[in-house]
Amino acid sequence: MGRFSISVRALWIVFFVMSAFRSAEASETIEHESTLGPVHVHLILSPSQPVIGDVVELELVVEALPGVEILMPEFGEALGRFEIVDFAPSEEENDSGSTVARQKYRLQPAHSGSQTIPPLRIEFIDRRPGQVAAPMGEDAFEILTERITLEVASILGPDVPLELRPRHRDLGPRRRESVPSWAWAAGALLVTAALGPFAWRYFVVARERRRRQSAYEVARSELDRLLLSGRPNTETMDAFYVKLSLIVRSYLEDRFGLRSPELTTQEFLTEMGRSPDLARSHQRLLQGFLEEADLVKFAGHRPGPEVVAESISAAEQFLTETRDFVSTTVPLQAGSAESSRA
Repeated sequence: MGRFSISVRALWIVFFVMSAFRSAEASETIEHESTLGPVHVHLILSPSQPVIGDVVELELVVEALPGVEILMPEFGEALGRFEIVDFAPSEEENDSGSTVARQKYRLQPAHSGSQTIPPLRIEFIDRRPGQVAAPMGEDAFEILTERITLEVASILGPDVPLELRPRHRDLGPRRRESVPSWAWAAGALLVTAALGPFAWRYFVVARERRRRQSAYEVARSELDRLLLSGRPNTETMDAFYVKLSLIVRSYLEDRFGLRSPELTTQEFLTEMGRSPDLARSHQRLLQGFLEEADLVKFAGHRPGPEVVAESISAAEQFLTETRDFVSTTVPLQAGSAESSRA
């Protein structure tokens, strides 16, 4: 037992050394900063080289001079590819009187490989005396953060074989001596370590399959929740159309694997036209719906009740007619979706 105790201590020492090295390596961050007039933006992401299963922390810090109003991104905007584990917004005033707004996200990538954090949009209105409040014809100034690309490593190393084979082909005749208990424990540990990555991969694939199958139910539920608050008025029209279009875009990503939330409408329509899963009638229906939403969000258009009802009906029709289609693509990550009836 003396030798066994020494061996166990040695294994623990190796484990802690490797864990410390891993923590130091994972603590590296990716940072981007930008400034426009009276507003400074700082974007921080860590770790810079996560492993599948790790939680990635994204922090957006915006500082504006006194008299400048900050409009932070909506919750989850442009982050539909990631599962949002936690979200913590805050706003305070520092000693110099400047406003400091923060948004902290804890994200979990759905798969390994190259991942992208799309640009986040920050808007501000300069209400200081003698300053231009916003660009001509616009409601506010706009700052876009830089796109961040990170590599999510797989649990399996590049040289790990995908086949389990015994070390020796011929183990020889069975011996009658009893096997020490420590050998059983070591064997169980090795089997667990070898099968763990395969079990995790099965879990991830099964989870993605369930998300794809439930895309319609999620979208329907979110739309019902949106419409419970009633039809939009002039003041709530922007927020209503932002939410309505996000429901449809997220459903498209979950259901058909089409990249959507971070693309402009024109880029998205171009990509949609290449999809073999959407009929031309559905593409035309979506085009009209998204163009109407863009007019509301970016051009200050205020449609009447009849047009609002048509937009809701178009969203419902698209969800209903595509719920039973069999998609030939696998979505990258489940985002939130929403949809339905007033």
